[in-house]
Amino acid sequence: MAAGHEIQINMMRKFRSLSAFAAVLAAGLSTAAHADSGWGLLNMTQGVTAMSRQIYGLHMLMFWLCVAIAVVVFGVMAYSIFAFRKSRGAVADTSLVHSTTVEIIWTIVPIAILVATAVPAATTLIKTEDLRNSQLTIRVTGFQWGWNYEYLNNGVSYFSRLDRASDAARQLGSGIDVTTVPHYLLNVDHPLVVPVGMKVRLLVTASDVIHSWWVPAFGVKKDAIPGFVNETWFNIDADKAGMYRGNCAELCGRDHGFMPIVVDARSKEDFGAWLKAKQLEQHPPTASAPSSAPAAAQ
Repeated sequence: MAAGHEIQINMMRKFRSLSAFAAVLAAGLSTAAHADSGWGLLNMTQGVTAMSRQIYGLHMLMFWLCVAIAVVVFGVMAYSIFAFRKSRGAVADTSLVHSTTVEIIWTIVPIAILVATAVPAATTLIKTEDLRNSQLTIRVTGFQWGWNYEYLNNGVSYFSRLDRASDAARQLGSGIDVTTVPHYLLNVDHPLVVPVGMKVRLLVTASDVIHSWWVPAFGVKKDAIPGFVNETWFNIDADKAGMYRGNCAELCGRDHGFMPIVVDARSKEDFGAWLKAKQLEQHPPTASAPSSAPAAAQ
């Protein structure tokens, strides 16, 4: 009786564990289903740039090709297992050890798939590295744990770190309810400000260890390596002004999880006004010294 009772208790515990797992899974799927990006948490975002949408299209092409291959392969496997499940003791037909037709098919089909995927993949990869006709260049320097943005040829430079509210809430024993902090761990004190409808070139490097500048909505992820300068670019749609968030995507030390990226995309007019104000803030005009020359004789 005791053994049976113990077995029943263990079964109840397993059932509760499975129920809890199912609840968590259902909550995750529900969140994904209601996400604004379509597939939500289950797929990559289409983004707000033409390049990010092309990358998304390539991703979906590869995905459906893999689905089609899986359907064929696993379909044949399932059919074979079901149709020949009672063939124990059967004698193999030695006349089927070679088939030229089958060998030609399983050689041509993979080659065709490789060509069909290599052409759009190579085209997309070349476009991601096409830095011609850039209209604004910004040097991005990663450091432990934040970013430095320098607008080349414009005399503007500043640091961007985790905002004070998130930094205070993340401290052990802070007693702050993180749900009350807007964009917890995804907000910064000084976001990167860029214009929409303009090709922005980034020169990405680092001052200490390897970091990675990643903003999913732009389809951009570029490693920041000390001593090297990597280049990338993005061009946000003219009607997509707003705030876009990302993270450092390379494990870079103790506070790696606390160096988010925030991009403030503005209209060209608003960006021009912001840049001019920032230039005046960082380089105020110097007052002209009073003249000490004697007045000219009348």
